[in-house]
Amino acid sequence: MEKQKTIDVLNTLITINNDRIEGYETATKETEEQDLKTLFAHLSATSKKCITELKLEVTKLGGTPAEGTLASGKFFRVWMDVKAALTGKDRKAILNSCEYGEDVAKYTYEKALKNDAENLSAEQETMIKVQHSLLLANHDKVKSMRDALVTA
Repeated sequence: MEKQKTIDVLNTLITINNDRIEGYETATKETEEQDLKTLFAHLSATSKKCITELKLEVTKLGGTPAEGTLASGKFFRVWMDVKAALTGKDRKAILNSCEYGEDVAKYTYEKALKNDAENLSAEQETMIKVQHSLLLANHDKVKSMRDALVTA
């Protein structure tokens, strides 16, 4: 296990969570619907919890926790802004954008678990699996809210 590679993996997960927080701050501004604002606050809180745990691990390894966002996160926020403007802050469009962002986060965690397991301690791998489960639950909540609009 190479310490720098471990730090890099953990920092990638920090940045994807930073992306989620910024994305949901954008989504909150794009809707007037209180249930969506509540959902987005919950999704942001999940990422804040994940970031706290990830930063602690990076610090334990002697690294510097990441502060920024990924280019994909910036793309997600810009895409959400454009989509919301074009659709008049349409609930389904906002939820579609959020689900896209959740897919990116889910993929990033899956990639870390699949491709970088040899760079993670058993405790780090367990932490990442637990966080991945939280993100999957968040993804499924967004998807179910979006799908409910189709059947309503």
